[in-house]
Amino acid sequence: MRTTNLRFEHRPAGEPALGLGTPTPRLTWVNTDAPDGAVQTASEIEITRTPWGASASTSTVTLDGPDQVLVAWPGTPLAARERAEVRVRTADGAGAWGDWSEPAAVEAGLLSVEDWGDARFVSPVEVGAFEAPAPALVASLEVPGGVRSARLHVTAHGWYEVHLNGQRVGDDWFGPGWTTYPKRLRYYSYDVTDLVHAGGNEIAIALGDGWFRSPLTWELRTGFYGDRLAALARLEVVTDAGAQLVLATDGTWQAVETNVSANSLYGGESQDLRRPFLGSVRTAVEPVDAALDRLVAAEGPAVREVDRVAAQKVWRSPSGALLVDFGQNLVGLTRLTVRGLPAGHEITIRHAEVLEHDELGVRPLRNAKATDTYLVAGAAEEILQPHFTFHGFRYAAVEGLAELAASDIEAVVLSSALTRTGWFDSSEPLLNRLHENVVWGMRGNFVDVPTDCPQRDERLGWTGDIQVFSPTALYLHDAAGFLSSWCADLAAEQHADGNVPIVIPNALAGQSLMGDMVAAAWGDAAVIVPWNVYRATGDATILARQLPSMKAWVDKVDTLAPNHLWLGGFQFGDWLDPDAAPDSPADAKADGDLVATSCFFHSADLTAQACVVLGDAAGAAHYAALADGVRTAFQRRFVTSDGLIIGDAPTSYAQAIVWGMLTPEQAALAGDRLADLVRLASFRVTTGFVGTPIITDALSMTGHVDIAYRLLQETGCPSWLYPVTMGATTIWERWDSMLPDGTINPGEMTSFNHYALGGVADWMHRVIGGLAFDPIARTVTIAPVPGGTLTLAATRLETPYGTAESGWRREGDEVIVHAVVPVGLRGEVALPDGSTRQVASGRHVWTVTAPTASGRPETIRDLIGSPFWEPVSAAISAKTPLADERAITHMLRKALDAPAGMIAMAATLGGMMGPVAEIQAEVDRILG
Repeated sequence: MRTTNLRFEHRPAGEPALGLGTPTPRLTWVNTDAPDGAVQTASEIEITRTPWGASASTSTVTLDGPDQVLVAWPGTPLAARERAEVRVRTADGAGAWGDWSEPAAVEAGLLSVEDWGDARFVSPVEVGAFEAPAPALVASLEVPGGVRSARLHVTAHGWYEVHLNGQRVGDDWFGPGWTTYPKRLRYYSYDVTDLVHAGGNEIAIALGDGWFRSPLTWELRTGFYGDRLAALARLEVVTDAGAQLVLATDGTWQAVETNVSANSLYGGESQDLRRPFLGSVRTAVEPVDAALDRLVAAEGPAVREVDRVAAQKVWRSPSGALLVDFGQNLVGLTRLTVRGLPAGHEITIRHAEVLEHDELGVRPLRNAKATDTYLVAGAAEEILQPHFTFHGFRYAAVEGLAELAASDIEAVVLSSALTRTGWFDSSEPLLNRLHENVVWGMRGNFVDVPTDCPQRDERLGWTGDIQVFSPTALYLHDAAGFLSSWCADLAAEQHADGNVPIVIPNALAGQSLMGDMVAAAWGDAAVIVPWNVYRATGDATILARQLPSMKAWVDKVDTLAPNHLWLGGFQFGDWLDPDAAPDSPADAKADGDLVATSCFFHSADLTAQACVVLGDAAGAAHYAALADGVRTAFQRRFVTSDGLIIGDAPTSYAQAIVWGMLTPEQAALAGDRLADLVRLASFRVTTGFVGTPIITDALSMTGHVDIAYRLLQETGCPSWLYPVTMGATTIWERWDSMLPDGTINPGEMTSFNHYALGGVADWMHRVIGGLAFDPIARTVTIAPVPGGTLTLAATRLETPYGTAESGWRREGDEVIVHAVVPVGLRGEVALPDGSTRQVASGRHVWTVTAPTASGRPETIRDLIGSPFWEPVSAAISAKTPLADERAITHMLRKALDAPAGMIAMAATLGGMMGPVAEIQAEVDRILG
């Protein structure tokens, strides 16, 4: 058995875990090359420790048992700056020791305020004002002799880009990221040993406005966190002779202007490349009053370049604009190479997600200019690329060039550098593209915070979006550190009364309405996101840290819900119900009070479960009783005795079914009614933000997986696949962000890169692919449910234990199911023929008889959505004004139990006008 992928906390394997904020980092590793059924029985951990500036020592610890994920640090705590190299090997059931893992490095960061020593935040005095050229802070350090090791610890008010001896430090962008700056400010640590040399060393910390003082939100609130850019840094060097040198930011540093003449988050960047990046005129800096006790080490990865996308096409639009299509809606920036232009020649690049009337479609950007401008230096060849901005785009318009080769421009994709962990594939190309759109939507909106959109004057961490998408996010990527950090910001922003702002970080604070709004489903992120991180990782530490926040939110709602019903007041509710008018996104079919009360129950229930996990018996009893009370009040107010729910809205049924708010008998009837509502909508999506991520689960949980498949595979608008048929490469904010005629939705609010509605990918993984991972029970569930028009499907998940797989394919009357269970887990298997079994680690294959397809439909209910439905509805449309099949199903809404052969008569009784006899004859022919 071989041990691989050794990592610490939630940092990626293969990267040095530098600057950790804990002195006792937990270890995780993977066992591979093991025979089927292998079990780890013991582990041996070798630790070579090197305190900063001291010599190394090695010790070994042996642990009994199978633990291999988040294993407690087996030695004494690391001191600040202390480095350790760790190797692990494991023994199997036969007692044989496997090979040692490759050594993995871990290093503690600055663990206390005192570790920063004399370093202070310093800010330029004469340069760096708002809307002036971006400043840089500069200093030098003389190093006698060779360098054994060097580290840079840095943070900023604004975005930093560090250059050391003319070389850029690290590959991070937009450090220190976006947190609740007054309460939590990240710092990052870099190994700069290779950049420091004997003699004089020059360091420059360039500063951009970033999230700190760029205009934020649609109100363009400038200087939200402050009006002065500043940096805090310690450059620490150990020479070959053992001398320890420190260069810390203080009043002796100086400031210069850069050639970045303007920069902002929404507006873009301007550069005057006739000037060097760092100016030569040095001016004073001064320390600024800024607390160091709010500094925290990063939990997740920084924003980095994760891909490059070549231009697919360059052409002139009808107006003469020089347009570029990258073929993929993405987030990042453009990198343009120009040659032979005279000094001072201006190049402008505008960005947008879509075209409208064959021109750049900029209306959805609202106040965001998304424009970069360059005055070139006049060199033989120059590369034009911004430092302190990013854009959401697929298309670019380049001004200032007569012509452009596609090979001279590319898109640099920027995202938090999360490790990909989940994949999906099937026999249906449209579903595969949908899944790829979900991945790209997450990539574009996980830029340090989980934003709603990456292109317009918003880009905020909306709580409602991430709470519905977090299960999908945690499957597709190792997002635990990313989301854990965001949850810490949520708790920091939470009001004293328990209310949770609707965006985190709360860039809406101080607004008369939005900043203090109490909103169901949005505020519930305080409970749902940490719970989902725990369920995906088995790491209860996030629950322990967030439990006070979880309780505070539920307690806040409890004060607003007399008699356990949350009634009245504004709610986002089932936001963006597709039947709502473009300018009324909160006008949903689902009753707002019902949605809010359902969310109240769900959060109380999950908080009770979190208390159980953490051994909080009193809390578990209190919140379980509260959840029971809410469920009872919900049933009394909103549910009939047999399970119908007032308003008869699909989202209402989905919430009640999936969250366990009904009796088994009620749930069965509610599921049947939900299935009918989906049929009667001709399988178009009729749910908004709250219902859409869970409606397929509600259907499959109540025996209607065929309806869920049919809903997922619909291509008419609104549906998941309609945007795919329109060429979408990310998930849209609205189902009809682009109308069938190629024009942009007339609503003031529309985006072509919103990940929330892509939450259905979670169902695709668990039900279509059939794979679910439970780190608490140490199991993988293999339970694929073939359906729809698919002939095969598969999904793969890189768990902390190793690769898990589930997949299936049809061959005649048989279904072949394959699975991979990694060492350390067991498999719980449910096959399509209804049989179950348990398996150990290894590769497994089963062949079972496929469920027989139903024959001729007996009722109109069976007919709608069956293979006969398309020709039958086409026959009706051909002889009536009912061109839209949704109009046909509307005529049939009270006749679902009628025989399938009587559909023409049933439609006539429902109000259809047309030649009944002719339609009936054609239906008889189709049905045979």
